[in-house]
This record gives sequence, structure tokens and C-alpha cells, in this order.
Amino acid sequence: MSAPILAVIGGGQLARMMQEEASALGIHLRTLVETPDGSAAQVTVDAPVGGADDADAVRALVTGAAALTFEHEHQDSALLTQLQAEGVPVRPAPEALLLARDKLAMRRAVDAAGLPQPAWAEIAGNAQEMRAQIGAFAADHGWPVVLKTPRGGYDGHGVLMVDSATALDDGEAATWLEATAAARAGHATNGTGGGGSLGGGAVTSLLVEAAVPFTRELAVLLARRPSGQIAVWPVIESVQSDGICVETVAPAPGLDPAAARQAEHIGRTIAERADVTGVLAVELFAVEAPEDTRLYINELAMRPHNSGHWTQDGALTSQFAQHLRAVLDLPLGATTPTAPTTVMVNYLGGDSLPPADVLARALECEPRAHIHLYGKQWRPGRKLGHVNLTTSATDPAGIGAVRERARAVVAILRGEA
Repeated sequence: MSAPILAVIGGGQLARMMQEEASALGIHLRTLVETPDGSAAQVTVDAPVGGADDADAVRALVTGAAALTFEHEHQDSALLTQLQAEGVPVRPAPEALLLARDKLAMRRAVDAAGLPQPAWAEIAGNAQEMRAQIGAFAADHGWPVVLKTPRGGYDGHGVLMVDSATALDDGEAATWLEATAAARAGHATNGTGGGGSLGGGAVTSLLVEAAVPFTRELAVLLARRPSGQIAVWPVIESVQSDGICVETVAPAPGLDPAAARQAEHIGRTIAERADVTGVLAVELFAVEAPEDTRLYINELAMRPHNSGHWTQDGALTSQFAQHLRAVLDLPLGATTPTAPTTVMVNYLGGDSLPPADVLARALECEPRAHIHLYGKQWRPGRKLGHVNLTTSATDPAGIGAVRERARAVVAILRGEA
């Protein structure tokens, strides 16, 4: 049986974990890595070095490949469109990937689909005009509001909460407005920075959204093949800190079954309308009340996602194996949980370099823990790994105890215990 070649742009931990599953399935993963010692390069035999905006490197990457996929959204759309026109199966397609790359495109598509999301508006102009537009939006929807850069944001970057009109006059908000106005002026005079380049170019407009008073954050994860088959994992609860997902619990404890069905409907609708291929993650705000639960779409990702790391040890098919199957149009695996509850805790770099013996101590602390390390150099706040822990508990006390155990393992890895 010949091994199909799957080309992946990006050499971080997501590509690294794809390689683990590719090896098991006999798939030849060819990964375009940013550096020869990066996370994915350490475990992938076929790992040419290059950037997503290097047309020659990308063309060499896809030579002989059955499909091209990605571990991040920051791609060169024009190049992907050209490759697709030349017959390269680009999955997800550039048209679908745009909804994960461009928050304005996503908001428009979600509105067109009639799905729930926060009130929003695009703002542009000089700094004074944008202040007036934000003020008018807040007059209709209330303070605080959320400013977002349409492209290039991740892990809390490119997102800013603004509490009042006076906060727009100085500090970070004022810097955003001035920079956006300057970029727009430059675009108008010389045609540069208009959002067509890798990462979106200079930001020439901003997105303003009503702040949702959510009670917790959720995510629905699914995978879709080109032939249309869809497989959905249970809806999970995620905990964010400084814009970074730090914990997940699967399934989301105590979630209203009607809300879980709505979340799945949202994910399926987006996947089908946008013709998504591969894994799709839909991040959601939940506003829970005794009478009902209201959901609002926050962001999309079209690749394996932090909210799905629990599937490596808590589901019959992991998100990484499923993504490979989906983009190669292979039958999808079962998404059935292997335990009543799975907790995932991210391992972020601590304030100082941890001692050399932390792995041994972490394994000794909790023999049931599944520790996944990314092979990255330590840096404060950097994602270095995650810990999964399954449990038969479904009650708040039992789940809470397992979360504490997983946190304890991470604390040891960070050198804090």
C-alpha cells in the first residue's frame, strides 16, 4: 500500500501532533517548517524549511502531494487560489479559510447564515471618525465594546476591550486608532497594505463588537470530508486567561441539551455553507439563565484547535487523526468519548526555566496523566505542552478534583511545585 503524501504549511505543535497520527496511519507527512529545529521538524523526516509566503517553497512542498492543508490560518490567499486552479487539492479551500483568517468576512458570512453572534460593525476613517463610529455603536449597544483587528490576531493578540469613550483618547485604544488611520491613508495614496498579502497586510479597518456578558465559553469541534461526511465531538467548556485557552472540560459539564444541539447545528451549518474540509472549531459565548441558554459565535478555526486537544486521550478518534482523514477524503472515525469526562490543562512557560527533573516528578505525581510536550524552548507564557486526564466523574466536585490534579501536574512541569 503506497503512502499518500499530505503537505502541511506550518511547523508548530499542531503539525507535530499531526505527524504522530500520520505515522500510525501510514501517511507521509511533508511539513513546511519555519526553522529546522522547530516543534514539527523534530519529529518529521520530510520537513523542508520555508515560509507560508514563499511561493517556491510552497510549490516544492505540494509536488506529488495528495492534498495541501495547514496548521495556521496566516496563509497567502492568492498563492493558494493559484495552486487550487492548477489542480492542487487545497483543504480547506481558500474561500473557506478566509472565514478563519478574516473576522469581517466571518461576521458577514455568519449574518448571511442567520446564526447568532454579537452585534458588530466595521469602522474605518481617520482616528476622529473612528472614535465617533465607536461612540455611535456604543450608544446603540452599550459599553464596554470589543475592538478587533480583522486579520492577524491569535491567542488574545488583536483584541482590545474598551470600557468607555474616554478610553479611546489615550493608551492602547488610541494607538490602535492612529495606526489604523495611518495604514488606511497609506493604502489610499499608494495602494499598499490593503489586506491581500500574507497575514492581511496593514490593518486599514477595525471590527467593533458588543461585549457579551457570557457565563462561560464553549466550543464545538467537527470534521468534514470533501464528500460531505461530518463527524462531531461533544461540546466542550473552555477557560481563557489573557486570551489563551488554559483549560477545557469535555463534555461541557451541566450544559443544557438544547444548547448542545444548537452548538452542533451552528458547526454543521458553517461547515456545509462554507464547504469546509478538515477540522472546524467554533468558539462560542454562552449566556446561561434558568429558562434557557443563548449562544453567540466568537471565532472560527479551520484546523486542529486547542479546544480539541482532549480528544487525543478522551475520544476514540483524535482531532489530529480526523483532520488527516478528512483532508485526504478518507472515512471519518468515531468521535465517541472514551471516558465520561476528560480535562485538558495547557502547560505554559513559567517565570523561570524549570529544573531538569520536572518530567519525572510530574509523571510520579499523577500516573494516570497523559503528558504531551511540544519540544519547544522555554519562554514565559509560551505554549510548551498540555496534560489530559480522564475520569469517571460527572459531578462538579469530582470534575473539580480532577482539574486540580491536572493543574498540579502542570505546576510541576512549570517548576512551581
